[in-house]
Amino acid sequence: MYPLQNFARHIYRTPEETSRRTAHRGRFRLALTAATIAMAISAPAAFAQDAAKSAADEGIPVTDAVVVSKCGTCHRKDDKGNLSRISYVRSTPEGWEEAIKRMVRLNGVTLAPTEARSILKYLSTYHGLAPEEAKPVMYMPEHRLRDEEIPNETVRGTCMTCHALGKAFQWRRTRDDWKLLTNMHVAFYAQADVAFRRAGAPNPAPGAAAPAANVNAKLPVEDTLDFLGKSYGLHTVEWSNWQARMRAPKLVGRWAIAAHVTGKGKYVGEMTIAQGATEDEFTTRIKMQSLKDGSKLERTGSGLVYAGYAWRGRSKSAAAAANPSPYDLTREMREALWISPDQTYAEGRWFWGEYQEFGVDVKLTRITADPLLLTMDRSSLKTGSSSQRVKLVGENLPADAVAADLDFGSGVKVKTLVSHSATELVADVDVAANAVPGKRDVAFRRAVLPSAVAVYDRVDYLQVVPESTIARLGSDVHPKGYQQFEAIGYQRGADGKAHTADDVELGVIDASFSMEEFLAVYGDDDKEFIGSLSNDGFFTPSMDGPNPQRKFSRNNYGDVWVVATAKNENDKDGKPISGKSYLVVTVPSYIRWDQPEVAP
Repeated sequence: MYPLQNFARHIYRTPEETSRRTAHRGRFRLALTAATIAMAISAPAAFAQDAAKSAADEGIPVTDAVVVSKCGTCHRKDDKGNLSRISYVRSTPEGWEEAIKRMVRLNGVTLAPTEARSILKYLSTYHGLAPEEAKPVMYMPEHRLRDEEIPNETVRGTCMTCHALGKAFQWRRTRDDWKLLTNMHVAFYAQADVAFRRAGAPNPAPGAAAPAANVNAKLPVEDTLDFLGKSYGLHTVEWSNWQARMRAPKLVGRWAIAAHVTGKGKYVGEMTIAQGATEDEFTTRIKMQSLKDGSKLERTGSGLVYAGYAWRGRSKSAAAAANPSPYDLTREMREALWISPDQTYAEGRWFWGEYQEFGVDVKLTRITADPLLLTMDRSSLKTGSSSQRVKLVGENLPADAVAADLDFGSGVKVKTLVSHSATELVADVDVAANAVPGKRDVAFRRAVLPSAVAVYDRVDYLQVVPESTIARLGSDVHPKGYQQFEAIGYQRGADGKAHTADDVELGVIDASFSMEEFLAVYGDDDKEFIGSLSNDGFFTPSMDGPNPQRKFSRNNYGDVWVVATAKNENDKDGKPISGKSYLVVTVPSYIRWDQPEVAP
């Protein structure tokens, strides 16, 4: 959505702003005649690439007959097999899916479902991203909230006013094609013109005269185009290497699961993958068990792999309840996984919910004949303690295991191996008072579990996750958006200072949750109306609509602090430690856009 304050500036301009706008518009929109706007939308023959382009601008020939047949009417083919626009961009499956929808909805392309799937599979594989390019933007297909790293203020102003940076960064284009994309933005969105001209520029002080227009000044969007063309260009070393290395996914077999569900803890299990109808389609059978309460879960599903590494799938439980709770793990889940290039492990997120707010962080490891460590039942060990019992879960653990086979590093002694099986080791360990705090690898013979456990002397502070987030009101018509919180413990690092880069994460800490008012206005009362928070951190929003109990019969929206409180083992007076998260409860998504040309 376009911010309200910027919308106001767009409507109510000073005379100086109007003059500056008029001066720039002629230069910036010179290419945006009616014909150019039409070309930016439908990409017809006039956008055919010049044959004299440099090697950096050479396109990727399209060799698939269905793509050429269905797309070649508007995207003209040159003598090298390049289709205009299509041959000069690469993207993720989600990026290409949006592009295909745009062609159908705006340009009247007619596709049978089988043709659409075929085109999506071809473009995502042969005009896709290399694994190394896709991994930094996996949070987009995973629907994961993330604080994005902003390259510079100009990019922030030109791109992030309307959408996440990941939406742009999941594409690779020539600089010319990035330019065509900005033209399309101006054609579709009036506010884009303003953002492209003013991004990164400070606003004049109240009452101050705006600077005089400079028609020769370089527009901010041109700096953004330079950045995108250089950092997110079409041709990269990673893509060149992956074209040579790409191979069909060989995933059939047993895969060990190590998972974490926010608010529910760690899960372990196994996924059995079987071959589907084609070499890149698969069926799955999943068995999982909670390390926290022992509850079990079985699921079946299917998946499709694009470009040799990008898993997209769905799974569901045969034991799904008739009317499951929002956070019920038997609900149907979507799956977005990144498979390692050597096809030995995969990681990503399974997610569900009306706003994809619920999810499982998953890592899959191929099971071989070798011993494998998956996870531990606890995340931290305190210094100066004895006989702390730990459980390690794995695969193919030998029957002749002894205590000496386990190694937690200096200062941690494996006192005895209480029990062991092919999938589990239970041990008692002593931690020296002078053991060095920090993350430790855990090794069993030659099997290693990296950064599996943290050694600490005290919990210095809590971090509530997510640190800031959104929930949504709901009704019988519009779905609610829920939120689950957790408290993560931290110890100050080697520098002795809290909240610095070397702090040691201790994992989830048992805590109780409550809400505090985020005082934004006099007499703020949001806490009373926005919803309820359970003691274990699950937030359920209130109903949508005017509330006569509130002043001015306002809706139940508002913002609060979510507070986690835990026992402080090192405080003689028993004073607890706490942490906060900022929660905004807003209105439902009244309109659910599935149109890429207007989606956020």
